[in-house]
Amino acid sequence: MSFAWTSKLALAASLAILPVTSWAQAVNISYLTHWSPETVALLEAAAKDYAKTNPDVSVTVRAVPFGDLLTTLRSQGGGSDGPTIGGIYDLWLPELARDKLVAPAPDAVASEVKASWPAGVASAASVGGKLYGIPNEIDVYALNYNKALFKQAGIAAAPKTWDEFKDAAKKLTNKDAGQQGFGMINSWAAGVVHPFASLLVSNGGELVRDGKPALDSKQAGETFELYEELIKSGASVPAMATADANTTGPFLDNFVSGKTGMIIMANWWESALRTGMGDKFADIATAPIPVGPSGDKPHSISYSWMTVVNANAGEAEQKAAWDFLAWLNNPKSGKNGASAMSDILMSMGILPSRTSDIEAHKDKLGSDFLSGYVSVLADAKPFPVVPGGQEFSESLQQTLEALQYGQVSAKDVQATAQADATSILERAAK
Repeated sequence: MSFAWTSKLALAASLAILPVTSWAQAVNISYLTHWSPETVALLEAAAKDYAKTNPDVSVTVRAVPFGDLLTTLRSQGGGSDGPTIGGIYDLWLPELARDKLVAPAPDAVASEVKASWPAGVASAASVGGKLYGIPNEIDVYALNYNKALFKQAGIAAAPKTWDEFKDAAKKLTNKDAGQQGFGMINSWAAGVVHPFASLLVSNGGELVRDGKPALDSKQAGETFELYEELIKSGASVPAMATADANTTGPFLDNFVSGKTGMIIMANWWESALRTGMGDKFADIATAPIPVGPSGDKPHSISYSWMTVVNANAGEAEQKAAWDFLAWLNNPKSGKNGASAMSDILMSMGILPSRTSDIEAHKDKLGSDFLSGYVSVLADAKPFPVVPGGQEFSESLQQTLEALQYGQVSAKDVQATAQADATSILERAAK
């Protein structure tokens, strides 16, 4: 995907697309998210700014834990009294659209997204050629490493190849001190699968090719074997890997406390890392994913989030929801040519996906931590957005965790992962 900076002319044109909307009567809409209270407060402040020109529209923000977000959308989205707007992970879209729980975007919104967002991000918000959501954040993965631990181990630079990666992991491992060289994740589907997938695509492989799983490839076999080698050598300790999407748990704690030398993690966790490390955050650096023996260059898995509108909400509520979302994501709503949505995302260290927002925030995106992520955007490989994708991800999580705990061999894991994925995707496609 291309993240070329938007021109001043394109930016100026985008500022003019949102006239003040006239409402015949008061409209109440609700916005469901998984954000923290601090971030919810920022969204509520943005809604108040919107109300200055749309006094007849009120926006109520409600937050649930990430683990409850999809089930809440499914259980409440089928009725008119469910949340009007929902923030969703792109992997969920195909089945929500299939079940008619989310509404296609109006033509004006769809045209704006296709013109102002990278093609890969816009496609992840689309099903069957129809756009269903306005993309907001994009997440990619990079190698995070502790420079102080690298110096102690005599490692001069971040590893660029798998051989260098394995050598660094070995040098960083100190069993007597309870220190592991490379931290994996377990107990959390995306946390388990995405780092593995980033190593896989940096080895020239794919999770899914032409709608079918590709976990039986040579490149995938080499990636499973890499995990097996790291575990068997003691360079990665499963007991130090427990995590979840809300707190990142012991996985984060071990990296913060200097018990883990390297991890592969997404950009969104910068704020948690800064909070946990304080002044020692300066010891953390980022680098591209090391390239495997069958790869050509560093790659990362990317995934995005978007906001969608409840297809069962009333006509007035749907219209108000799309109007609010268009305003929220427009460069006129934020500071210094950035959208209000991107200002909220950047407060969490999350990369916005609109091209003009990347331009508006380029100074902050050039920080030592985030620059490592921005540098891999152009070569990122989107996580496959296919029917059954969530079940596929959870199945692969369980298979990788069995490998982490030494319950099965890399060879057997590869066969199991491919068979399970084939069954899941074939069933979902029917």
